[in-house]
Amino acid sequence: MSKSSHIRLAVDMDDSGIEAIRWQADDSPEPGQHDAGAMILSLWDGVQRNALRIDLWVKEMSVDDMNDFFFQTFLSMADTYRKATNDAGLASEIKLFARDFAEKASRAAQAGTAQKA
Repeated sequence: MSKSSHIRLAVDMDDSGIEAIRWQADDSPEPGQHDAGAMILSLWDGVQRNALRIDLWVKEMSVDDMNDFFFQTFLSMADTYRKATNDAGLASEIKLFARDFAEKASRAAQAGTAQKA
């Protein structure tokens, strides 16, 4: 039996950037709209063999939060890659990169270069 599920996104903007990102999904464990500070939506166009993406973040998002978001996204991508390809070796390489990224981002933040994303 086929099933359809919908994901809805709402983005509030003003002249200086994105004020709010909200999302709602039919299959979400918690119903209703949820706030998000950032999002990365990637879609694969198999005909054009091209990745399409939308990257958004609220203007108040800190660099520290963006670093955490990217670190966790890299880890999630590694898990997705392993599940999709059954290639645990390359998935481990992505996780190593994520940890290296986190260490460098932490050092940069400690040096005082982290402000707003």
